[in-house]
Amino acid sequence: MSASRRSGTTDELGPDEPERDGPDESSGGSEGSAGGSDLLAALLDGMDAALCAFDGDGVVTHWNREAERILGWAAAEAVGRHGFAGWAVREADAEEVEGRLMSAMHAPGRQVHEFALLTKDGGRVLVRTQSAAVRGPDGKPAGVYCAFSEVHAQIDLERSIALSEALFEDASWGVVLVDADLRPAVVNAHAARALGIGRTSVLGRPLGELLAQGVEELESALTHVLAEGAPPAPAEIWVSVRTPEGERRRCWRCGFVRLASPLAEEPVPLGVGWLFQDVTAAKQSEQEAALLRFRTNQLHRAARAAAECEEPVEAATVHLDFALAGFADHALIDRVAGGGGGAGIAVADADSDTAEPVRLVRVAVTPSGAPGPSLLGGEAGLPVRYAEGHPALQCVARAGSVRADAGNMPAERAREWAVGRQWPADAVHALCAVLRSRGRTLGVVTFLRGSGRSAFERSDAVYAEDVAVRIASALDLAGVLEAE
Repeated sequence: MSASRRSGTTDELGPDEPERDGPDESSGGSEGSAGGSDLLAALLDGMDAALCAFDGDGVVTHWNREAERILGWAAAEAVGRHGFAGWAVREADAEEVEGRLMSAMHAPGRQVHEFALLTKDGGRVLVRTQSAAVRGPDGKPAGVYCAFSEVHAQIDLERSIALSEALFEDASWGVVLVDADLRPAVVNAHAARALGIGRTSVLGRPLGELLAQGVEELESALTHVLAEGAPPAPAEIWVSVRTPEGERRRCWRCGFVRLASPLAEEPVPLGVGWLFQDVTAAKQSEQEAALLRFRTNQLHRAARAAAECEEPVEAATVHLDFALAGFADHALIDRVAGGGGGAGIAVADADSDTAEPVRLVRVAVTPSGAPGPSLLGGEAGLPVRYAEGHPALQCVARAGSVRADAGNMPAERAREWAVGRQWPADAVHALCAVLRSRGRTLGVVTFLRGSGRSAFERSDAVYAEDVAVRIASALDLAGVLEAE
C-alpha cells in the first residue's frame, strides 16, 4: 500500500499510486512520501478555486474541498468516477463537456470554457473552467487538470479588476492609493495632472513635497481613515499646489476608503484609497453668492436703520458701520472743504475749475482700538494733512475708486506707509470710493484692511461704491438742511 493510502489522504489526492521503490522501501522513504502527500493535500484544499483532475482515460483523480463546496459531492464520491456523466453533468451534455475538457490534453496552453454542472441536490451551477494538460515524466500528456469557479464569482472578480484598472486609467477624478506611511503608491492620470507632476515622479514621496498648503489637514484625514475607517461623507479640503507658474489654491472634494488585505484572517490595513475632485470653481461661486447675499442684506439693514436717524450725518455713519462688517477693519469719511454752510459739512463743487488744490475734512472715522460706532468730527473744518498724490485726493480728482496697497514691505515700513497717509498704523490695504450726489463730488470714503486680510478686489470696489452712494446722499441732505 502506498504512503498516500496510509496517510488517509487518498480521497482528496486520487487513487493509489504505484510504489516507486518497491515493497522493500525503507521507513524513511515512506515517511517522506507521506509528508509530500500531506503537503499536496493541504495545498489543494487551501485553494480558493475548485480543482479536479483526470487521468488519460478521463477518470477523476483529484477533487479538493472548494469543488465539494460548490457541487456538494465529497472527494470520496468523486474520485474514481469516469468523467462527469450521470452525476456532475446531465447525460445529454456529458459527451460535449468531456470532449471540451479532455481536448486540453492535446492543446497548447490553457483553455477556458463555460458550462453547467449538477450539484448533489439536483441543482445546476454555471461555472467557468480553465483546463490544461498534465504531462508525465516522458513529456507526453498524462491527463488534464481543471480549475473552476462559479461564473458570478468570476464575473465579480473581473468586474473588480476592471473597475480598478478603469479608476487608475480613465477616471475623470483623481484616484490615489496611499500606503500606510502616507506616501502615494499608485496615482492615476487625473490625480497626477492635479498635483502638477508625473505619475511615476509622485510615487513614494511625502505629501509635503507635493502640496504647499493643506498637507496637515490631508494627512490627518488619512490617519483617521487608517485608524477608524472611511468617513460617512466627502470632505472638502483647501490645498495649495506647486506649479511652474507658482502656487495655485484649489478646493478638492475628497472621499476616503480604508484598504485591507483579503488574505489575512484579521483586517490588515494596506493603506487608503483617496478619491478627489476639483471643485474650486463651484466653491468660489458658492462663496461669491454667499458674500453677495450678505452684502445685499447689510445694505438693506443699513437703509432701514438710517431711515430712523434724525440727523443725516448720523445716517451716513450708520451706512459706514454696517458696511464695515466682514468687509474692512477701519473706515473713514472725508468731505471736500469749502462752499456755503458751516461745521465743515457744506457741499462743495469739486468739479469746478480752480487753481486751489482740493482739501478734505475728516467727518467720521471708526475707532482704531476697541470696536464701536463711528465717531463724528470735523467741526473745526480743519483739512486733513494729505500729501500730494494721496489715494483720497486721487479719488476726488478722478471721481472714481482708487486702490492702494503696502505690498511686501517689512512690518515697520508698512506702519510708516500707513501713518504717512494719515491712516491707522495697522492698515496695509486701502480702497477709496468717491462720494457723488446731484452731479457733484462731495468727498471720499476710505476702507482699510490689516495684514490679516486679502487686498481689495474689483468686486469689493463695486460694493464700496454702493455704500458711497448712500453716504453721499446723506451728506448732501445734511448740507442742504444746514444751508436752509
